[in-house]
Amino acid sequence: MILLIIKIVKMKFSKSYIKSGIACLGFIVVATASCKKDGNPNNLPSVDPSQYEGKIDGFSSSDEVFPDNLVAYWSFEDTKNELKSSTAPFSSTNDSYVAGGVKGKALNLAAGYVYYKTQFQKFKTDSLKNWSISVWVKVKNNGSKRTMVLQLARPGIFNGNINFALNTNGYPATNDSVLRINPTFSTNNSITGGSMQDNLNNNSAAGQDKANLNGWVHIVLTYDYNTGVFNNWMDGRKVGNFPNRGTGGNSFKSWEPSEFLIGANYNAAGMTIPGNTDVSFAPMTGQLDELRFYNKTLPDAFIKALYNLGKAGK
Repeated sequence: MILLIIKIVKMKFSKSYIKSGIACLGFIVVATASCKKDGNPNNLPSVDPSQYEGKIDGFSSSDEVFPDNLVAYWSFEDTKNELKSSTAPFSSTNDSYVAGGVKGKALNLAAGYVYYKTQFQKFKTDSLKNWSISVWVKVKNNGSKRTMVLQLARPGIFNGNINFALNTNGYPATNDSVLRINPTFSTNNSITGGSMQDNLNNNSAAGQDKANLNGWVHIVLTYDYNTGVFNNWMDGRKVGNFPNRGTGGNSFKSWEPSEFLIGANYNAAGMTIPGNTDVSFAPMTGQLDELRFYNKTLPDAFIKALYNLGKAGK
């Protein structure tokens, strides 16, 4: 541009030509300035790196994952109370608290269980459609009995609204690397508790069953009422082989009244259902921590975040 001015002067053009040339030069300068690259085209606010220090997947703790959708929570920090509603258990047996949980202490069951006779308001039919359950377990195969992590039970009926079952009977106690997750739920057709939908991880060849049963294992169940998709997750990966459970009559239904058990179903807890002699479940021997119940189908990224946060003790 400086060369252009020099050329204009040297050629001794008329003043009017020089004026118009300078005007054009001014236009070029303005145009050039306006074409300068903008590093923030969307005018986004500046980012302070300190705001993300210590965070995992954008969270400081598991408590920040959909807190408004968390309808029930057990921390097991020297209490068996459900903390959202302050509900205490009706009874429990062979239970204690142990150090070394995912966060602080954990619930230890030695062929034990915890029983809540109260109807949780957030588990009523109209309140519970979509749902997710997140829990950390430390449990081993036993080669003989199944384990009920929890049951949203129906009084007088063997199958509950949700039966969070593990097939710990499928492998001997020496197998500490394969865990079968086999939960079921009641449907709109389950008037007497007979119509159930399930999911199962059974593809050992693909490594879906692999876990370290000597340590904590994170298990998540998610259900979407609109699509009928029922997923099982283990240690941040989707493992269920039968997720599409259908809608309509096959949709989940939270029948009332309901009760809540941790570590057993009715029969395993000695509250035998009349006319039902099923003894496939035993009271749980193992540990549980950070039991969370959401009224939302958690997105994949948030399930992985819960796993990563738990590994970090957050």
